[in-house]
Amino acid sequence: MNLEHELPKTAVDIPAGLELITLGAGCFWCTEAVFQRLDGVEKVVSGYAGGIVPNPSYKQICTGTTGHAEVIHVFYNPEKISLESLLEVFWATHDPTTLNRQGADVGPQYRSSIFYQNENQKEIASRLKAELNASQIFDRPIVTEITAFSNFYPAENYHQDYFNLNGMQPYCQFVVKPKVDKLKKFFGDRLK
Repeated sequence: MNLEHELPKTAVDIPAGLELITLGAGCFWCTEAVFQRLDGVEKVVSGYAGGIVPNPSYKQICTGTTGHAEVIHVFYNPEKISLESLLEVFWATHDPTTLNRQGADVGPQYRSSIFYQNENQKEIASRLKAELNASQIFDRPIVTEITAFSNFYPAENYHQDYFNLNGMQPYCQFVVKPKVDKLKKFFGDRLK
């Protein structure tokens, strides 16, 4: 999606000592649940990024016409966890080879995306994506969008901390929990 000239801009306050990366990996309930559990991640906020509609609602996002992706803001302490480590978890806990979908969730709002804050983040994300593609660890090429951060709008309150508050719901049990279980199995040494 190349709408940079039209994108609204929002500013983000990043607490001293922390860095921010914005990640989209399908439904933000899944991504939030995974990243909340990583040691060094101080805060995760579910929301919408990269679109052309200022302050969109979930209902608007679901139409797939606003240009936004469901994402999470990940505020992390680089002294405890590196961006490389975060991105390794990112690529391992969703399918970055499917365009505009994750499982049954279909539409551009579910695209695999990295919204970087600076050129260093862009370089690291681009390099790791190229290395993964070259290694052919996935059966198909990675389609993850790597784009400069332009805007982020927090999702409605009921979307925040969703898995922790609603973990027994069927969607959480059948879609979110397997991703959390995969995190525990393969990245247990990185958990809080």
